[in-house]
Amino acid sequence: MSDNSEKKRLIQSLSTLCNNEGETISSQHGKIPPVVKKLVDSWKTEEQFDHISPVALPSDDAVINIIHKARSILFPGYFTKAKLHQSNLEYFLGQETTDLYEMLVEQISMAIRHDCRRNALPCTNCDQMSHQIAYAFIERLPAVTALLTQDIRATLSGDPATKSPDEVIFCYPGLLATSIFRLAHELYLFNVPIIPRIMTEYAHSQTGIDIHPGATIGPGLFIDHGTGVVIGETTIIGKGVRLYQGVTLGALSLPRDAGKKLYQKKRHPTIEDNVIIYSNTTVLGGDTVIGEGSIIGGNIWLTESVEPGTKVLLKKPELIYTGSKPVTEKE
Repeated sequence: MSDNSEKKRLIQSLSTLCNNEGETISSQHGKIPPVVKKLVDSWKTEEQFDHISPVALPSDDAVINIIHKARSILFPGYFTKAKLHQSNLEYFLGQETTDLYEMLVEQISMAIRHDCRRNALPCTNCDQMSHQIAYAFIERLPAVTALLTQDIRATLSGDPATKSPDEVIFCYPGLLATSIFRLAHELYLFNVPIIPRIMTEYAHSQTGIDIHPGATIGPGLFIDHGTGVVIGETTIIGKGVRLYQGVTLGALSLPRDAGKKLYQKKRHPTIEDNVIIYSNTTVLGGDTVIGEGSIIGGNIWLTESVEPGTKVLLKKPELIYTGSKPVTEKE
């Protein structure tokens, strides 16, 4: 067989293969519209949730940018590309704060408008309110800075692994989660819908630390290591508290309709000043109070209150060793 004949046969074979592939793809396209119709019909039932509305929801990306912008203001010089000096600090902060204000106004307005539409609420003048809340939030930034300064000092005094505030600000997941919580908490107190939760869930995704924006946390919080820490909405934490990884400050077992029955009820514990709770300990219940200066050891489950100054430790477990060989002295 000649080379030309072989080439023709190969081209015909490839052409047939391409035609077959084209028909297969085309036939699958034809099957999609009925599925789309089923999807549309499914969203018409009461059991489903959608957001088919001319009112835009807040943007995840925009809220995360708000976090980054706010942290550049709270920690000037740490999270910026520009070099800062005393001579240009006021200009820099003025520009960043103005940008933050405008970003907040846009997202808060969306959140309020969406909440009104979702819950069939009367008009709340969302544009005017968003400007007022954004400015009130900006006014709170110096107070947030003061709180975070005490959080950093608590970390430096409580962790011998670091001597540098720069290391704490740049690297410690506990401070990242705490700083985002403190920002979200201010918006939560202004009754801003959804945005505070977006913020703390972003911190959760970055650090493994889950702090509800509604929690009340005093100054000087130190979360060491942090992964797996959970702090519920109605938790109250006093001054100078130290938490280690895996600590849960949660609610007792809840009924199926807890969302309606226990809304705005105290469900999570109170941790008084200068308490230390070590790793993987769980403290549950809205009536549970850990008294001032108490130390709670690791791997403990608590559903009852503890008097101030108490140490709660787990009894040493019995260890079982198998397959070990005796050590013999060398001759």
